Amino acid sequence: MSQEYDQRRESWIEREAMAEAMIPLIGGLYRHNNVVTSIHGRSLINQSVMGVVKAHRFARQLDDVELEPEETLPMLRVMSEMKLGAASIDLARLSLAYKAQDSALSIEDFVREQLADIADQHGVDGRSSTDVVLYGFGRIGRLVARILIEHAGGGHGLRLRAIVVRKGSDNDITKRASLLRRDSVHGPFDGTIVVDDEANTILANGTLIHVIYSSDPASVDYTAYGIHDAIVVDNTGRWRDADGLSQHLKCPGVARVLLTAPGKGALKNIVHGINHDTITADDRIVTAASCTTNAITPVLKAMVDRFGIVDGHVETVHSFTNDQNLIDNFHKGDRRGRSAALNMVITETGAASAVAKALPELAGKLTGNAIRVPTPDVSMAILHLSLEKEATKDELNTYLRNMSLHSSLHKQIDYIDSPEVVSSDFLGSRRAGIVDGLATISTGKKAILYVWYDNEFGYSCQVVRVLEEMAGVHPRVYPEA
Repeated sequence: MSQEYDQRRESWIEREAMAEAMIPLIGGLYRHNNVVTSIHGRSLINQSVMGVVKAHRFARQLDDVELEPEETLPMLRVMSEMKLGAASIDLARLSLAYKAQDSALSIEDFVREQLADIADQHGVDGRSSTDVVLYGFGRIGRLVARILIEHAGGGHGLRLRAIVVRKGSDNDITKRASLLRRDSVHGPFDGTIVVDDEANTILANGTLIHVIYSSDPASVDYTAYGIHDAIVVDNTGRWRDADGLSQHLKCPGVARVLLTAPGKGALKNIVHGINHDTITADDRIVTAASCTTNAITPVLKAMVDRFGIVDGHVETVHSFTNDQNLIDNFHKGDRRGRSAALNMVITETGAASAVAKALPELAGKLTGNAIRVPTPDVSMAILHLSLEKEATKDELNTYLRNMSLHSSLHKQIDYIDSPEVVSSDFLGSRRAGIVDGLATISTGKKAILYVWYDNEFGYSCQVVRVLEEMAGVHPRVYPEA
């Protein structure tokens, strides 16, 4: 027994040592080459030793095989020698591709072959830098800010330049910075924040952000702050149609607008992974739909493609939001005036009908409703579907699991089959939705799928993906789906 103890301990120490060796390689690739490394979509940037170890361990939940550091460390060493250009590289998927190869290439030669297109491209980044302005700084605005700061890398791609808010107090900027620094749900900001009261700026991990005070979206001259051809991300939800949002376009320095809510009228509602390729240079105003629409549309798309959908009902069990009352008080909406912290509240959702804007083949086939519950974040969508083809529970789960690993929707769909997970386990998930395989029910052509989603952070990640698409700054992804 003592010998086994020593062996286990020695194995763990070796694993830690390899993770420690990875960290400078991961950091160097990110800061010097604009290369983002991940494991099944989970970023390795700025991770601790234990974070790197846990990311490798997590891989087994998806593909049944634990990803060993001795597999990924040689990959990172080769990548660091290749003078790579900008890219997003998933080490777990690269490892799976290596194991599936027919040739007898070594892991080093395989990596060189897979990444040959971006070899010797150090310093050559064809992406143009695009200025971003956040109009409003609430729950989504602050999380989008965190993601943009995290993605700043060497300074290429999306550049967060300013936030626009209405001044709430004399020490407004200090309070705004504090809300960015501390979050009751998502935890502390990972880095440093410095406030300059005189210049009205926030310096977050080297990203200099102007704080602009205005209550009129058409009145700001962004060029006065050195901001040009910017994309304004309107996360206030106050304006949702073309007329209201076009006010931003009247401002010098603004080129395009992205709304972080479902749009009205003819505006394109974009769910990244589904219809982001419909964005054109002529689309000056685009919307990122809703958190629920982003969570369910990729899963519904996968089901349509494989099994077909006759009709269905979407029931969302949704965390309470800021438009509900904390205690009973007047509210113009039905039931939302009752205390959000004490009640389950039945309310409407437009997510089911909004799906058709991204997936026209489901127009008129879905109904929907919502129940707001006393949790601060992470929601669940329950999809009751009538299918065109029969499918067993195992067939559904195997298919959706494979979609989460190997399809073009791997950034949107995640999969888990743990019998112990609860809502808080999905805080900080970067996927639009996570299929809970153990909860799947299937009887013939009837299927019920349970999809978890972080309605704040997961949705914010989708918003940033749409931003990258609008700006044309998303790096190449390896290996290709």
